[in-house]
This record gives sequence, C-alpha cells and structure tokens, in this order.
Amino acid sequence: MTDWRAAVDSWIDSQADELRSIRRHLHAHPEPSREEYETIQFLASRLRDEDVPHALTPSRRGILAGALEVDGPPLAAFRADVDALRISDAKDVAYRSQRDGVMHACGHDAHATMALGATLALWRCRELLPAPIAWRAIFQPAEEVGEGALEMVAAGAMKGVGAVLALHVDSDRPTGRVGYRVGPLTAFCQELDVVVRGVGGHGARPYEARDPIVAAAQFVSAVYQLIPRSVDARDPTVVTFGSIQGGESANIVPDQVVLQGTIRTLSRVGSQRVAERIQRIARGIAAATETTFDVHLGFSTDGVVNDPEITAVCLRAAGEVVGPENLDLIPLPSMGGEDFSGYLTEAPGCLLRLGVAQEGQPRHHLHSPYFDVDEGALILGAKLLARGAVLTAAELDRGRP
Repeated sequence: MTDWRAAVDSWIDSQADELRSIRRHLHAHPEPSREEYETIQFLASRLRDEDVPHALTPSRRGILAGALEVDGPPLAAFRADVDALRISDAKDVAYRSQRDGVMHACGHDAHATMALGATLALWRCRELLPAPIAWRAIFQPAEEVGEGALEMVAAGAMKGVGAVLALHVDSDRPTGRVGYRVGPLTAFCQELDVVVRGVGGHGARPYEARDPIVAAAQFVSAVYQLIPRSVDARDPTVVTFGSIQGGESANIVPDQVVLQGTIRTLSRVGSQRVAERIQRIARGIAAATETTFDVHLGFSTDGVVNDPEITAVCLRAAGEVVGPENLDLIPLPSMGGEDFSGYLTEAPGCLLRLGVAQEGQPRHHLHSPYFDVDEGALILGAKLLARGAVLTAAELDRGRP
C-alpha cells in the first residue's frame, strides 16, 4: 500500500502551479478584517469542487472543513487567517493588489493557500491515512484586529479538537527553514486609548487655557520614562503610542487631545501592572496641568504559548518536510500579537514560523507595502500542515499528548 506521506507529498507537489495561482488571486483581491466575504466564497468554491465537507460560519466570513462532526478520538485542527491590512501595495508585480489601500502585507494569502493545499491533499488521500485519524481545517477572518479566533471558537471550530496547529510566514527566515519555540512565543497585547481634556483658547494667551497638548506631551514622555523604571527589567514590556491627534490650527489651543497606543507584555499579570501604573501617571499629570484624563483599556489578545508536547510532534513533522537540520530555535519571544492564542484556551497547540525569504531578493518586513513571499514556500507549508495534522491526530488517538 502507498505510504500516506508519499501520497500527500506527491499530490501537493503536483499542485505547485495551482497553489501559486490561488495565492496570487488572493493577493490581488485582498479584503480587510471584518470584510472577508469574497475571500471565503473563493476558498469555499475550491472545497466544493473537490467535495470536501465544509461549512461557513454564521458571519459568512469563516470556514470549517474536514471533520465537522465529532464521533471518535479528539481531532487535530489547523488554522489559517485570511484577512488583509489597510496598506497600499507598492510592489510592481502582475498580482499586485487591485484594491486601493488594502493588501496582504502579513502573508495571510499564503496562510490560506497552504491550508487549502493541506486540506485538499488530506481529503484526496483520506483512504490512505491511518485510521481513525480525524482533522479539521479552520479558515478564520479578522486576525489583524484580534477578533477572528474567538469568533471561530464561538462558531464551534474547537468542538472535539484535542490540539491545534498553525504556521506564520517569516520574512527574515530563508525558504526551507522553520522557526520554533516552546512556551511563550508572542506577547499579550492590550489596546490603550487616552482622551486628554482641557480648556481651549487663543495661542497668544495660553495662560487663559488649560492646554491638553502640554498635558498629553508630558504624559507620553512620563510613560516612556517611568514604565521601564517601574517594571522588572527581566520581564519584557513595551508601551507605544502610535497616534496623537489634537487641534486643527497653529494659533488655537484645542480643548482635547486623543492618544492611541498599545501595551505589550509576556503575561496578563504584567499587562495589568503596567495599566495600573499608566493610570497613576495620568492622575498625577492631570492634577499638575489642571486637565482631565480618560484612560480606556480596550480589546486585549492573549499571548501564544506553545505546548511542549504538541510542539514536539510538529517539529517531527517539520523535520520530515524540510530536514531536522533546517529547524531553528527562536531564542526569545516576539512582542508582536497573534490571535491564534484564542484557540489555545480550548486546547493545546503550536504555532511555527515558516521561512519565506527568497535567496538573492530584498527582504521586506511584515506590514511593509513591499512585502512578498517566496512562493516556493507554499508547497512546504501545505506539506507541513498536512503532516502535522496527521501525526498530531495519531498521538491524540494514542492518548497523548
């Protein structure tokens, strides 16, 4: 009997041109978070063509494919995000984004393509898979705004799931290499919104006003100076303000300033500690400047923490695909966010970094208007997800991990 590994790999290899075409279609037709309707319809049409069991979520912006009902051992799931970013595509390529101000600058088009390839391969080769292997593919919306994973969980994505896997492209890592880390991989992220209210006035007579710009400037400076001095230096913490808006004229003191920022730590306790410190700083500056501060802590995303046993299985799969010599330990966690963490409250899992940097080509970071991937990595990613799902499901069937 043909080995399932050889059959899955052979089928994926035969689809190299098709997977490239799918990725380029998705790249040329991006949809931002909360608007992924046509993307999902496109992916669903491919699943229908192959008679793969699948169901759209109530929002019509997500798909569950493969094992939809649970009748047996826990199944292995793998996830792909499908949303794009509100960034203008600056590349000069045939598959450049056709939607102004929106592009796949984080590789979600590649993630969706690789997961689709894995799904179709597993379905095509289902008679060769070791029984009673069960798997599910999750195509989720709204990762960039931290909502999609929780939406998919609410729609039943994790029902019966014993472990969940995912890949994220890595533009700093060469194609053919895979990065891994056991334990904390990404940061806990907390949105921070601050409104500073004062009393407006004439720019020539600031003593008649209560200047919120002065208060906001002191606040930002104090946060940047004092937060690092009030948290354990061994516990990474980042507070960044990315937006400050106030006033419309050079000679008018406005009555309010709005700041938007983010708090990033490696634990929820750390995030709460920083938030409390920011509140105290705001109260002190409000008193000193006779202004008022409204500090609002918005949506938060948990950090991704890779499970040791699931990661070990995924590394075995990755080693079979790219070779064990091409597995790279990631020494430190990233302070970036990833809503894959939303699935990890339901089951243990693992997120790996897949190299997509093409040799001899410029490397553009994630969220760059020039971001692109080496499409040779699509085959590797599809194989890794398929193999990882089967090996993980087999371990779950044995009562491990």
